[in-house]
Amino acid sequence: QVQSVESGGGLVQAGGSLTLACAASGRTSIASAYAMRWFRQAPGKEREWVAQMLPSGSTYYPDAVKGRFTLSRDNANNRLFLQMNSLQPEDPAVYYCYVAAGWGLGTQVTVSS
Repeated sequence: QVQSVESGGGLVQAGGSLTLACAASGRTSIASAYAMRWFRQAPGKEREWVAQMLPSGSTYYPDAVKGRFTLSRDNANNRLFLQMNSLQPEDPAVYYCYVAAGWGLGTQVTVSS
């Protein structure tokens, strides 16, 4: 069973940047076998998809974050990074990593105006 652990959340000013990390474990070569995704959930809202990287390395983003968020991956260590730039008041949420049908516990991102 693949498990993932998120890190890197915190408090940042509007317009600032933050990088989240997802460390996946439980088998070898996770990054080459599974799509790795980030979701977020703000209080009172449904969990929404934020970014996705396929085993091929192709990346996809919804319009809400396209051009501001960028994925990268460390294949050797099964880690996925989410670089978030130009953070806006609508970005605060708990950010979750989703790999092989498993969720991490999330990391909190807070944006101050």
